Amino acid sequence: MPILHIKGGVPLVGSVRIGGAKNASFKLMIAALLAQGESRLLNFSRISDVETVAQIIQSLGAKIKRAGERAIFIYPDSLNNFAIDADKGGQGRFSTIFIPVLLHRFKRAIVPAPGGDKIGKRPLDRHLQGLRALGAKIKEKDGLYFVEAPTGLTGTHYRFVKNSHTGTETLILAAVLARGTTILENAALEPEIDDLITYLNRMGAKIERQPQRIIKIEGVTHLRGTIHKIIPDRNEAVSYATIALATKGDVIIENARADHLQAFLAALDQAGAGYEIAPYGIRFYYRQPLQATQISTAIEPGFMTDWQPLWGTLMTQAQGKSTIHETVMLDRFGYVESLKQMGAKITRFQPKITQPNQVYNFNLSNDQPQLKHAIEIKGPTELRAGKFAVKDLRHGASLVMAAMLAKGASTIYNVDQIDRGYENLAGRLCSMGAQIKRINLT
Repeated sequence: MPILHIKGGVPLVGSVRIGGAKNASFKLMIAALLAQGESRLLNFSRISDVETVAQIIQSLGAKIKRAGERAIFIYPDSLNNFAIDADKGGQGRFSTIFIPVLLHRFKRAIVPAPGGDKIGKRPLDRHLQGLRALGAKIKEKDGLYFVEAPTGLTGTHYRFVKNSHTGTETLILAAVLARGTTILENAALEPEIDDLITYLNRMGAKIERQPQRIIKIEGVTHLRGTIHKIIPDRNEAVSYATIALATKGDVIIENARADHLQAFLAALDQAGAGYEIAPYGIRFYYRQPLQATQISTAIEPGFMTDWQPLWGTLMTQAQGKSTIHETVMLDRFGYVESLKQMGAKITRFQPKITQPNQVYNFNLSNDQPQLKHAIEIKGPTELRAGKFAVKDLRHGASLVMAAMLAKGASTIYNVDQIDRGYENLAGRLCSMGAQIKRINLT
């Protein structure tokens, strides 16, 4: 089990080239199984979620080959198994995305409930209701979903009651080889979904985004393998940017795309942070004391919930009172207690909301009275070093940032959670001046 020893107080200075988006990479790998023949996917990051999905694909009978530094070749024609191992499938939020592939290939699927970060109950009803609308029959027993479509899937008109990133992707994969036309309303707008659409269309699909959050999919009879380069990871870009700004550093993030970061850049304007957009990517640098901000997370094109723990950590260094209102995930303030142990002045509170069903994107039926969906952060605050265990991916990134700010040396445990979404985070930070040692305990 790896741990990190981090000595704080050193500005982050240098450059880093970000790899393919985590939230696109493994979904494109799964989508490749819909095709006939080889697909070549480029610009992969070496993260454990990708490795886990590769192992699942191979357990289903398909073949995968590493080729070059960041390329994966996928050969789906030998797929011969419709059941996903519960241990592997439950490690991330990708298990239900396999359902459309297995239904198209075998007309049945057995998959475990998804795992991933502990950020509140995942609204799988949005996935399952859409699959049922396409003709799937679904039963749940002992943490497994048993899904059948004996006569195949048929196009439908389906509206998401609440927006769903992964639900949108799941139904796109289900509709692309279904009979007839599917219309998805209130579909998600994330660039990772657009990357999936681009890939599928290159494979021969007929998918079109329309105004008012509508996606139209005309079912086709078959898809063919193709070559596709994955978009850069915007969450990784925000991670290095916030660490650079928090440590009063200066970092160039090669390959970062401003069009994928509009809400984040707007928040930086509010905070008075420095950044420059150029053909090489984006430079983020400290130019003056950061100012307090008022942020609400929102579905695309709003401020991403994935950025919220990083932004909350950054705001411990801003002048004044900052607020963050989390409207996307039910419970994404798991990092707050760790920051408070390090000396951060953070208070949770519940904003007065007159129409919560229109404000919150999680299912209100899952809400708990004791949960408060906003925090107030008083800064700037000098943080103290300590020993902490990572709870989830973004909690881990926020702990690393806080430890780099703190006086003294901190120890971070459960680093494998960070490895799920970051490629060699400690090594890349060290290349820009951070003082971090990664130790593998036996």
